[in-house]
Amino acid sequence: MILSIIVPVYNEMRTIKEILRRVKIVDITKEVIIVDDGSTDGTRDYLRSMESEKDFKVLYQAKNMGKGAAIRKAISHVRGDIVIIQDADLEYDPQDYHELIAPIVAGRASVVYGSRYSKPGNDLPLTRYKIGVLVLTAMANFLYGAGITDEATCYKAFKAEVLKSLPLKCNRFEFCPEVTAKVRKRGYRIEEVPISFHYRTVKEGKKIGWKDGFEAILALVKYRFVD
Repeated sequence: MILSIIVPVYNEMRTIKEILRRVKIVDITKEVIIVDDGSTDGTRDYLRSMESEKDFKVLYQAKNMGKGAAIRKAISHVRGDIVIIQDADLEYDPQDYHELIAPIVAGRASVVYGSRYSKPGNDLPLTRYKIGVLVLTAMANFLYGAGITDEATCYKAFKAEVLKSLPLKCNRFEFCPEVTAKVRKRGYRIEEVPISFHYRTVKEGKKIGWKDGFEAILALVKYRFVD
């Protein structure tokens, strides 16, 4: 099987080189699709300098449109059997890919989420972000019977045909609630596996704000009633 790794990128010059190194060294048959979402901090120039490397496919948005739009753009270029979303920061560890895809490879799941809350030792301070994740998770479980512990995790793995079949409309961070709602409404069970997590602050580049949390809540409610 080929693993397709989608890496949406926006102003990650401090971390882009290291995260791509970590992705590259994972011992797995893969393709890496990077989408630069209108970076202005030098990230785009760095990606252009490495376009000749066969390990990566780089796509560019004409302007900043959001994580969801970047993911939707990448999906149309996926050639693999399984798809994983990889943020461009260093909060998530690509060495967890094997555990994430194992349930799909074994044939017992089509959708797998990596849970930050089921692995002891992860750095999970009680911040407004954690409170937001707990609220979104509770809503996903109530509205969709998701039975999960971490709705907002970046590490979501899908059979490629499942992800491609979803009529996604997201532009920003509402990708997570939209995709959760739509896989559950289509009857797919979400299996979770423990993953490593290294929390970063706003000062270190975290971009999610209160507006994104509000939009995520609205998305979970909206997609309960519309497709």
